[in-house]
Amino acid sequence: MLKKNKKTILVLALLLLLLTGWSTLRAKTTEENPDVYQYLRLFSDVLNIVQDNYVEKVDLKKLMYGAVSGMLRELDPHSSFLKPEEYKELQVETKGKFGGLGIEITTRDGVLTVVSPLEGTPADKAGMQAGDQIIKIDDQPTQDMSLTEAVQKMRGAKGTKVKLTVIRKGERKPLEFDLTRDTISIQSVKWRTLEPGYGYVRISSFQSGTANDLRKALDQLESDNHPLQGLVLDLRNDPGGLLDQAVEVADEFIDEGLIVYTGGRLENQKMRFEAHKNSKPRNYPIVVLVNSGSASASEIVAGALQDHKRAIVLGEPTFGKGSVQTVIPLSDGSALRLTTSLYYTPSGRSIQAKGIEPDILVKRESPPKTEEEGADELRRIREKDLPRHMETEKSEPGDSKAGAIQLETQKMLEQDNQLRRALDLLKGYKIMGQMTVK
Repeated sequence: MLKKNKKTILVLALLLLLLTGWSTLRAKTTEENPDVYQYLRLFSDVLNIVQDNYVEKVDLKKLMYGAVSGMLRELDPHSSFLKPEEYKELQVETKGKFGGLGIEITTRDGVLTVVSPLEGTPADKAGMQAGDQIIKIDDQPTQDMSLTEAVQKMRGAKGTKVKLTVIRKGERKPLEFDLTRDTISIQSVKWRTLEPGYGYVRISSFQSGTANDLRKALDQLESDNHPLQGLVLDLRNDPGGLLDQAVEVADEFIDEGLIVYTGGRLENQKMRFEAHKNSKPRNYPIVVLVNSGSASASEIVAGALQDHKRAIVLGEPTFGKGSVQTVIPLSDGSALRLTTSLYYTPSGRSIQAKGIEPDILVKRESPPKTEEEGADELRRIREKDLPRHMETEKSEPGDSKAGAIQLETQKMLEQDNQLRRALDLLKGYKIMGQMTVK
């Protein structure tokens, strides 16, 4: 009996330390919930029964970690307990290099769901899509699997394999993807000139250094185009990332006013992020591309630019992840990832479960041509189709690299209806600005 009482006191002490050990997020447990000790005693009783009566000897640490994981799982899809090794992986991930598949996932209606595959990664190359529901990982059902467990199973050393079974809307039976893990080293910012005077910047995720990389991209585009007359900012399939980087990216295009604010139960969870006057003005028209894979930090940027009338948002409604997760380290090297507040755009719109509605709704693929339209296009004859037509001057040998880039850009525009519409919109803005009415 004495042994059991000591065990009970030890467990209560551990739980009380867990509940009250953080100075910044300390809860007044007894004041807010006077029944807390009753529930702690219940937990202790269950633990004692399991340890004394379970068919095999149990590991106390494993039980405690499982109990804490279960408690966090009851809250929302994004709150979780991170074991020491998982916490280390999270720290590595934000730096942009880790081993795995390159896929961002969440839980939607109790099912593991793909937010978006990261560009150029094994998941992306295999054809996984935003909205795919992962029902098995290596033939193990994901029904009772937490986000953290799923991520851990998909992570691994380069060259190792994993099989994902997914359900996709429009497919009659589950799809299977046999993927080989790779080192996911993400270049979060890419850029190019679409046409003389019009730039394109793609942000695939918000990591440490993203804002600095954006500035370099804009400086290069502005140097190559005199002047830069319009910019397409592509945030499609961008699953988000670091809040401070999202704020800095939006701040690059806004000189004053609110960018985003957060609201939670505690005063220290209510934060406001304001824009600052930029030393280098970026005052050209902007079109922001978004889709259902745009989440979290990318929604903050799109929402801020939209509310400030600084950009036109074009594409499809975004994912709708508008909650803030605070990572709280614990004494044994583990951590809690806890949802502590919600994001709001400058006009007061909540992003959570609503997302950002584009100003102009455009699907990525063009609608299929009718049989009549296809036949009409085949009948058209152009100058280049005539025999003995004159050719323009041949390109110089040194222009071959530029020509290859131009062909690649042209292919991008032909295959991407949203990008093509964005460029047309920017060109139309310039033309309208030059028009005079008599």
